[in-house]
Amino acid sequence: MTLAEWKKNEWLVEHLSRRQEINHLFRLIERDLKDCRNKKLSLDWRFNIAYNAALQCANAALAAEGFRAAKDSHHFRVIQSLKFTLEINDKTIRKFDVFRKKRNISEYDRAGSVSIAEFDEMIALAEFLYKSASSWMKKNHADLI
Repeated sequence: MTLAEWKKNEWLVEHLSRRQEINHLFRLIERDLKDCRNKKLSLDWRFNIAYNAALQCANAALAAEGFRAAKDSHHFRVIQSLKFTLEINDKTIRKFDVFRKKRNISEYDRAGSVSIAEFDEMIALAEFLYKSASSWMKKNHADLI
């Protein structure tokens, strides 16, 4: 499957990305990577902030490719798109999807559901995606950074 096929399935919408948008997304990522380390916040919230940093990496790559996810299953589609944009392996994408579900639980259902190990894994994933997205953007979409 390709991003073009995803568009045909109406999982994606065409999107004209601009340099300013990509710069804003990277500033969000950098802010969130910093803020998730604030030990005055709950572990759940820090996890969610790290998750958002990782999600914005995927959003930036998808936008650079000329798409945005449709509203239905938005986070799921953005995460899955990493296979086509940053060429992230299936194992990492599955782990990110587990974190998506964990984030939903900690955000909407149950406080105190995130462990230190899960937080550490989430922040490591966010940092990995930030580095991957930064180098991928320089290589494939230098006009947008």
